[in-house]
Amino acid sequence: MGIFIGTDEAGYGPNLGPLVITATAWEIPGEPREFDFFAALSEVVSQEAEKDSGRLHVADSKEVYSPAKGIGSLETSVLSLLRLLDWKPSSFSQLCGDLSRFLAEPNPLAGEPWYSDSDLTLPQLAENAAIESGSGSLLEACEAAGVRLLEVRSEIVSPERFNSLCETHGNKAAALSKTTLGLIRSVWDPESTEATLIVGDKHGGRNRYDDLIDEQLDGQMIFRLGEGKERSTYRVGSTELRFQMRAESHFPVAVSSMVCKYVRELAMDLFNQFWQKHLPDLKPTKGYPVDAKRFREEIAEKQTELESPTKCSGETADSAMVT
Repeated sequence: MGIFIGTDEAGYGPNLGPLVITATAWEIPGEPREFDFFAALSEVVSQEAEKDSGRLHVADSKEVYSPAKGIGSLETSVLSLLRLLDWKPSSFSQLCGDLSRFLAEPNPLAGEPWYSDSDLTLPQLAENAAIESGSGSLLEACEAAGVRLLEVRSEIVSPERFNSLCETHGNKAAALSKTTLGLIRSVWDPESTEATLIVGDKHGGRNRYDDLIDEQLDGQMIFRLGEGKERSTYRVGSTELRFQMRAESHFPVAVSSMVCKYVRELAMDLFNQFWQKHLPDLKPTKGYPVDAKRFREEIAEKQTELESPTKCSGETADSAMVT
């Protein structure tokens, strides 16, 4: 058997809301570098959106979700996939708890009023019947293909923590990379003799990752197999680590991307609902830089009135991420 670990993030670019980083770990038959998830699960999974096909759409989250399409397809696929671990979250807070249960403090957003004072019932738009059907078919297909989902873990990083990480590590790129490698290490055993492949997106213009990998090891040797714009590849024991462009073409990375996007979208829904309770005519935001500036200007007076603990003007030098 082999192990395939995929990782991705959502929320790195926006100025409002959490950063979500997810790793999924899968057991597969044989050599992970040669295994094609999409071919093995083709009867129940599609990389393309298909109306009424019954197959789950699994791809880069930007292809599965858009504001115009809505969250329904993304939610159906994510909640069906999580059923492989027998997870059936009935609320946003429970979902976050499941994903971050490995942390010392598994409720990373509890300190922010828009998450502590309200919650969302799940599913939001997906039909329970579609989730039941999708998860059942997916489980059968995985068993037939010899595929098993071992773990799904997320670092749900609040803006306050993200800004602190930026100050500690010097900039937002380093904060992202170090947090991602720490998450990978939580689902990866470098001492394992099983063939293991770890794939994640490249982080900005970074081509070198061996120093980051070394921080997560206990003296194991790192062999640099190649570094460049398209891909940087390393070997540690029986593990190959790749940081590449278009990593979401790999099924485990696509699943991680979708989990991140789902959590992030739900978080922003709660954030917008909080402010719209106080400002009913306020246009919601996705948190991206230009619109975040507009949003912050429009809530400024109400924020002062509420004596909100948010830090909407307290950006770090390199990070636009704020609470």
